[in-house]
Amino acid sequence: MSAIGFVTDSTATIPEDLVRKYKIQVVPQVVIWDEKVLLDGIDITPEEFYNRLKSAAVLPTTSQATVAAFRDAFEPLVRQRVPILAPVISGKLSGTLQSALQARAMFPDARIEVVDTQAAAMALGFQVLAAARAAEQGQNFEDVLGVAVRAKEHTGILFAVDTLEFLHRGGRIGGASRLLGTALNIKPILELQSGRIEAVERVRTKGKAVARMLDLVVERIAGRTPVRISAVHAAAEDEARELLAQAEARVHPVESMITVASPAIGAHVGPGIVGLAYSAGL
Repeated sequence: MSAIGFVTDSTATIPEDLVRKYKIQVVPQVVIWDEKVLLDGIDITPEEFYNRLKSAAVLPTTSQATVAAFRDAFEPLVRQRVPILAPVISGKLSGTLQSALQARAMFPDARIEVVDTQAAAMALGFQVLAAARAAEQGQNFEDVLGVAVRAKEHTGILFAVDTLEFLHRGGRIGGASRLLGTALNIKPILELQSGRIEAVERVRTKGKAVARMLDLVVERIAGRTPVRISAVHAAAEDEARELLAQAEARVHPVESMITVASPAIGAHVGPGIVGLAYSAGL
């Protein structure tokens, strides 16, 4: 394996066994709840977060992963003279990109490349893993960086939400703002496009929205191989498992998994979302 260090942020929700296998450093996002600062995935797990959210009188807010946290992730790798690749959540959704760039500036003599993936959740995770697997195959740093830069063209995520209120309140609604105020029985299908949340279609029921979302993912994949997929959910595991089974039957992935939206994402999308992240042709 090439000696390359990988750093990302906790919204990537890469399964822990893969984090360990590729020695990926995960920098936590920050959740603020009842005036307490909680590190995403460390001080509060997704399960704890969504259980608490069900009855919370005060809703959580978030803050980007800190400069200090990125500095602490970079520093031991810099001491080992290991070049670092840091793909992070879309700069249009979070200030995390700027935190990583500020931390990089603290090591002017080191090779640290920060990549705006224009993604989140496992769409981000698949990009990180594509680069890590290229390194595992012995590719040099420049080639691995090239994989990371190109990966955004091969990955994506669509999701269905019960309500747009969380996205609206958190200021992450992007082009989907045009759907605010629509009938309550309309379930929007949303997609990350060029790093922003955009509305794709409106469907009348959650079940139909999830089925249509799968159709759209199949269209996005367009026969490219290999395919990797992740059913993403926020306190909707049964729906995610059903979606994953249907997706596996249609796109025959080489890798599939269920992942839970991290607390930092859950604070902005709310409970009940079901999504499908994919990687095709990487």
